[in-house]
Amino acid sequence: DYGRKDTEAQPESDNQKLNLKREVGIIGAVSFIAGTMMGSGIFISPQYVLSTIGSPGASLIVWACCGFIAMLGGLCYAELGTVIPESGGEYIYMLRTAGKVVAFMFVFSFIIVMRPASATGIALSFAEYVVAPFYEGCIPPQLVVKCVAAGGIMMLAIVNCLSVRLATSIQVMSMVVKVLAMAVIALGGVVMLFQGNTQNFDNSFDGTNVGVSSIGIAFYQGLWSYDGWNTLNYLTEELKHPEVNLPRAVVIAISLVTGLYLLVNVSYLTVMTPKELMSSSAVAVTWGNKVLGSWGWIMSVAAALSAFGSLNGTFFSGGRVCFVAAREGHMPDILSMAHVRRLTPSPALIFTTIVSLVVLIPGDFQSIVNFFSFTAWFFYAITLSGLLYLKIKKPELPRPYRVPIILPILVLIAAIFLVLAPIIDNPQIEYLYVTLFIFSGIIIYIPFIHYKLCPSLLTKLTVFLQLFLEVAPAEKNL
Repeated sequence: DYGRKDTEAQPESDNQKLNLKREVGIIGAVSFIAGTMMGSGIFISPQYVLSTIGSPGASLIVWACCGFIAMLGGLCYAELGTVIPESGGEYIYMLRTAGKVVAFMFVFSFIIVMRPASATGIALSFAEYVVAPFYEGCIPPQLVVKCVAAGGIMMLAIVNCLSVRLATSIQVMSMVVKVLAMAVIALGGVVMLFQGNTQNFDNSFDGTNVGVSSIGIAFYQGLWSYDGWNTLNYLTEELKHPEVNLPRAVVIAISLVTGLYLLVNVSYLTVMTPKELMSSSAVAVTWGNKVLGSWGWIMSVAAALSAFGSLNGTFFSGGRVCFVAAREGHMPDILSMAHVRRLTPSPALIFTTIVSLVVLIPGDFQSIVNFFSFTAWFFYAITLSGLLYLKIKKPELPRPYRVPIILPILVLIAAIFLVLAPIIDNPQIEYLYVTLFIFSGIIIYIPFIHYKLCPSLLTKLTVFLQLFLEVAPAEKNL
């Protein structure tokens, strides 16, 4: 039975099993999905979507379609999460459907590139909003922005190592702030529309770019703002009643986010001309200055808190993937351990933090989004193929929740388009580097995972870190 395989036997003396507790209820679950999705993207990406696709009308269609894709993807993942009720998201699904090599290639890319790139992108936008009020009318120095971003990353690493409940509380509070901020933007836009500010919607499809690459890149930018629709699948073992709460949280969170995103984009276009929108480095702050006047700084604070909450969700879920991969023998043993009293996967979280800080050094928001999206959608396609495989070949598996087979097929087609479109239309050498990096995982897999070559130094380091960090091996919580 999927997801219910025995872990390696613990020593007889271990009477009390150590595992992560189920502490995330439906409100926490909705907050993790919506809170991770509503990060920096909606406050930064709108101008990139608009400049790529070329017209206000087409940009709104892109935002709506991105929400639709995220909803379908989330529902497909909800079925996967109930058939394979383990934490770890794509990694655990690939391990159970596509095998160890593919799963290792994913987790290697996820831990070294995808999750740190995502965390770094969010941390940079958090930092830009924090420093924006101090550098009005000029571009803040990159060193200052990166130092603030690093501070945010380290602060959240400490919070996540200390307590699951504290991390969940931050997630819920930050979600309330962002929903309020977006409601203010949406309401302001509605008021301006009723006052007759509709000129930016006249001839709203003029100048639309219909090139395959333009559409692909516009979707990348839009879907960056929806990234996080799969967050809950990384922490299934910490979710109360996942068979009920997983699909329910997906529907509530993604519907809420899509509705707010469309209203916010309409509001931006009501207040700013497309040219103003495209030239703004922080759209929400520009909107705040134009509509709220001297209170415009509130948008800067709200956007910073929003990105902070999204970064928290990214950390929480990313640490779990690293933890699960180590538990399955695909990462060093120390990363599969949890703190003996706090029951948090602190070694995995510390490792994720270090990698994110390294990626932050050369970090550039625009290229981070494009190359992160390319790798993410490549692996989403493999995961959805796994769901189709389970539906066709293993129909007898218990499924507390199921979706029609057409849904994974539609999302799979979208994923393949998003992977191939930019490469075919505008090939760049970076895409080759990313692909080579993904497959370079095999070079590490063969000696260290398949043949289990383990340097004696690593064993000594594991024992030292286990004592120093007060951690012990954790079992599955099924």
